Amino acid sequence: MSHVRDQPATGVLDDLDLYRRIYRQMLLIRGFEDLVQSLFLAGEVYGTTHLYSGQEAIATGVASVLEERDRVAATYRGHGHALALGVDPQKLLDEMLGRTSGVNGGRAGSMNVNSPDDRLIGSFGIVGGSIAAATGAALALGRTTGGVAVAYFGDGAMNQGYVFECLNFSQVFKLPLVLVCENNGYGEYTPYRSVTAGEICARVEVMGVPAETIDGMSVWTVRESAERAVAHARAGDGPVFVEALTYRFVGHSRSDPGAYRPDGELDRWRARDPIVVLRAQLEAEGVDAADLDEAEREMSVQLEQMRERGLAAPFPAELTAREFKD
Repeated sequence: MSHVRDQPATGVLDDLDLYRRIYRQMLLIRGFEDLVQSLFLAGEVYGTTHLYSGQEAIATGVASVLEERDRVAATYRGHGHALALGVDPQKLLDEMLGRTSGVNGGRAGSMNVNSPDDRLIGSFGIVGGSIAAATGAALALGRTTGGVAVAYFGDGAMNQGYVFECLNFSQVFKLPLVLVCENNGYGEYTPYRSVTAGEICARVEVMGVPAETIDGMSVWTVRESAERAVAHARAGDGPVFVEALTYRFVGHSRSDPGAYRPDGELDRWRARDPIVVLRAQLEAEGVDAADLDEAEREMSVQLEQMRERGLAAPFPAELTAREFKD
């Protein structure tokens, strides 16, 4: 299947209250990532960071159709996945700052956040590791709660052998698994077309797994696709694969200026910024621009308060840190 679309027809946002909430959620993710980057540059965030800026529509759109019984496995670029699921943004920021008040006590950092109470079973630094974790979760969920497991991963994971082992296993046993490939065009610094033969969805369809390519910069398109995928998986019909075409507005990680990008490429993708596009659609549907401006102001205040609280939070005890280091 193929389903790539840039803009919906007027009237497609049939639940404006929902899309207002989605807009705020996307603002939170973008603002959070900007805050993390500024704190990192100020020397307050330790280790590495992988930001989700530009990809907000995917995590937000998928999370909007999930239920409490569902579970998610994220990538090392997982801040957006966590926030979309409802992880407390203050606790997540405190985790980035290595504070005891962090969601994992300041020990997970940027790449390894997990929050089972928020349905997040882990963020995985191993490329494609989320797929194996979600496959195991799907096996358990299918036998117990009837929940669905979602795995996020990048295009680079499609060249890992165990991805296809998990696909085969989940299809044979009809596991309730939704696989979301966030294809942002690059595996670290390498264009995916330089290292990936053929089409990604074609690799999946040979196993009989339904697959579609969608516009990952369009939150309503992501949400529609996720509704279909989750319904298929929850009905006991096996896994579904979604390739969401997207773009990261920042480098791969903290030390990457993105100099390898062709001239003009970033500008072309920024013209399709999912937050800007959603705002334009909301206004076209009759939402007052002043209301959206107020949402942005409120988010700025919230983020500044988070910064102050996070920097004031305590670090783990010195002895514990020394023991960990040794």
